[in-house]
Amino acid sequence: MAATDILTIVSALSLPPGSRVDARVPKKLLVEQGAPTSADKRAIQDGIDELQWFAACKPATIAVPSFSDSTREYLEIAIVGCAFRGGAKAARLIELIHRAIPYPVILITTDESGLGISAAHKRRAQNEAGRTVIDHVVAATGLQSGSGDATQVAFLQSLPLTHQPRSDLYSLYGGWLARIEALNAARLTGAFAATDDSDAVGRRREALDAYARLAKEIDVLRASAKRERQLSRRVDLNLEIQRLEADLAAHKKNL
Repeated sequence: MAATDILTIVSALSLPPGSRVDARVPKKLLVEQGAPTSADKRAIQDGIDELQWFAACKPATIAVPSFSDSTREYLEIAIVGCAFRGGAKAARLIELIHRAIPYPVILITTDESGLGISAAHKRRAQNEAGRTVIDHVVAATGLQSGSGDATQVAFLQSLPLTHQPRSDLYSLYGGWLARIEALNAARLTGAFAATDDSDAVGRRREALDAYARLAKEIDVLRASAKRERQLSRRVDLNLEIQRLEADLAAHKKNL
């Protein structure tokens, strides 16, 4: 594992020494617990170079209370690092790792494109006692080892444990997840702004989701327009692209 690269983010979390685990996680364990299909098993075996558990954030190690309600139970936050091999199915592997580990995870990854960080809230499965499921994964990629550009510097400076909400582990995890979203927003706006205001975080989350959806629609329409042979249909597609681009600009203002 490119441990020195991943440690750029692990160190930025500024966790107490007592929370460190620094233990290697066998791929076999991930295959057994987090690979629902044979294709996933192959993706893990072929795509993961090394998986490491860096720290366990729980009441006894970071002095933040646990959280439990009818939907979620947060007893621990796992800080995990994973080095991907060339050609790995990174997006799928990130999802599999989040699903396999029973605790909410801050997952730090590295591959040929740089560093990545992801988070995904977990909730109790409705129809299976003792099982958890994840909400959608929030991920940022393309971070560089070392300090990186001004946006990355601001992001890393926002990560220390003492800068997060600490009423309980759920709020703490939400703080880290919101900073990943702030990084993604900053890459569109040029300005990193960390906040723990729930309304502001919610508006930014909705804007990011809408932006991603519209950007994908625009890409599909552009590809269709490029292939279209009928002039009138191409004009219609370009008009639709212009309308969506206006919507995209509107959502960008909410980031």
